[in-house]
Amino acid sequence: MKKNYLLLFFFFLLTKSLVAQINLSVYSEVSIITAGPGIELYEAFGHSAIRIKDPVLRLDLIYNYGMFDFNAPNFELNFTKGNLIYSMGRYNFRDFLAGYKRDKRWVKQQVLNLTQEERQSFFIYLENNALPENKNYNYDPYFDNCATKLRDITTVILGDKVVLSNKNINERRSFRQLMDREIPWNTWGSFGINLALGSKLDQKANFTQYMYLPDYVYSIFKNSAIFIENQPKKLIKREDVLLEFKELKQEISLFNPFLIFSVISFIGIFVTFSDFKNKKRSKWMDFIVLFITGLIGCVICFLWFFTDHSTAPNNFNFLWAFAPNLIIAFLMLKVHQKKWLKSYFRFSFFLLFIIPILWVLGVQLFPIAIIPFLILLLFRYAYLSKTLN
Repeated sequence: MKKNYLLLFFFFLLTKSLVAQINLSVYSEVSIITAGPGIELYEAFGHSAIRIKDPVLRLDLIYNYGMFDFNAPNFELNFTKGNLIYSMGRYNFRDFLAGYKRDKRWVKQQVLNLTQEERQSFFIYLENNALPENKNYNYDPYFDNCATKLRDITTVILGDKVVLSNKNINERRSFRQLMDREIPWNTWGSFGINLALGSKLDQKANFTQYMYLPDYVYSIFKNSAIFIENQPKKLIKREDVLLEFKELKQEISLFNPFLIFSVISFIGIFVTFSDFKNKKRSKWMDFIVLFITGLIGCVICFLWFFTDHSTAPNNFNFLWAFAPNLIIAFLMLKVHQKKWLKSYFRFSFFLLFIIPILWVLGVQLFPIAIIPFLILLLFRYAYLSKTLN
């Protein structure tokens, strides 16, 4: 066993030594690869990677920081807790391109305007990152992902030589607004993300932070400059369309969030007016509404306080998805309610009025699809605050 470990150790030393000795030719290229969005939620933002090609050495490699394993131990638990381990994969570019061709997703290439020495620096850096002890990193969808890695690697290697440009970039958008441009608002994916993530996502992003999205890596690199012999030149030497397909869009389901919440709200408001007219209370209605909002509220609190998701804290969705409702739901099944419950629903009614204020001020944007349900809560809470004994 010890011999095996010793052989493995010497193998890695040898591999590292060989990589250090490989010198890219004058015909080598380092390229930023941008792929269009796919139909799955995790593909909705597109993808970015780095390609190194050298026809003399018959080298054509992709360095892909977007690798993860659904079958990894405790993947679901780690995902929920925000402990997302991603890897950098190093493999043949032909295989990378074949996957996107199969999925009918467009792929573009931007060849960087680099000296041979700079291309060599990229190669050594990426090869070192591809080693087993270096390839894993803690993924963050907004601050450390496949796209931001390309920004960071480029600025680390080139330093002051590269000047990223904010030309044609509107810097007044927040992380959430940028995300919402990529995913249609009336999809379950958009609804879930906007429900789960808090007000940190509503901070205004500077133009380099826009580069958590592959589209902005592409556009910012396109307009950026590099100093060669103290003279500013275009960072991108050449652009190529490697695969040309119509851009895929996230499909809006027939049973979309806005439709579902509108139907629920219509039924709920109808039941509320019926209860008011007939001077009765539909206990099943109160239980369903309070149980669902309380359960969602508990999930929000869990993500906020007990996970490592950087954007989960300070989530004002708790104003309508109020965790204590989970307990109140069962109390409302009793024949005789406590008098303090009337005050509880007045307080809940008041919390709902804070939501449009935060929304208008831009403190946090809420899922648009939830508006019909908020209207139902206003009617139901107003009714309960007046009719409970």
